[in-house]
Amino acid sequence: MRKNKRNKRFVYLISPNKIRCDDFFTSLNEVLSTKKVSIFQLRLKKESIKNKIIVGKKIKKICKKHKVKFLINDDPLIAKKLNADGCHLGQKDMSIINARKILKNKTIGITCHNSINLAKKAIKNKADYIAFGAFFSSKTKRIRYKANLKILKLAKKISNIPIVAIGGIKQNNYKKLLLNNVNFLAISGYIWNNKKLTPKEAIEKLI
Repeated sequence: MRKNKRNKRFVYLISPNKIRCDDFFTSLNEVLSTKKVSIFQLRLKKESIKNKIIVGKKIKKICKKHKVKFLINDDPLIAKKLNADGCHLGQKDMSIINARKILKNKTIGITCHNSINLAKKAIKNKADYIAFGAFFSSKTKRIRYKANLKILKLAKKISNIPIVAIGGIKQNNYKKLLLNNVNFLAISGYIWNNKKLTPKEAIEKLI
């Protein structure tokens, strides 16, 4: 993941909390065909490992077709089993150091909330990207930490590591983050739970 201010593939797409039918895979294929997505993260908190593997195999094929990186949320072991491109870690998940032993040189990113100290630790431990948020209110997950634009400026001063912004990002607020040199925008609800637009229509609004 290289820093690229002109990156047209600035979307870091996160899966919905539940994937129940084949319609999702059709929609995912349509969304990735827009060539706006760099990374897709499978985030199924309440599913069994077996179901994560089944769903993950289908998603991996679609991601490969569209040259999109496929990451697994929370679990480096599942990422290894699926031969995914890497994983995303929360602060309560396995450490980057231990995850690196499992995934070797694959992509490992970590949530840093609104903390420059957590970011410094992640950089020291050689994370491939750092994620800050939530920048806006979100219905996808409970908001425990609020981030602001100042954290982005601080992070840019200490490192060129790619930065992911997360939390309630949608059509009417995403440009503000891109203007502050965020490399990727992690988006979920705006795409998958949009009551007015189909997933493909929603992502096409992000230009």
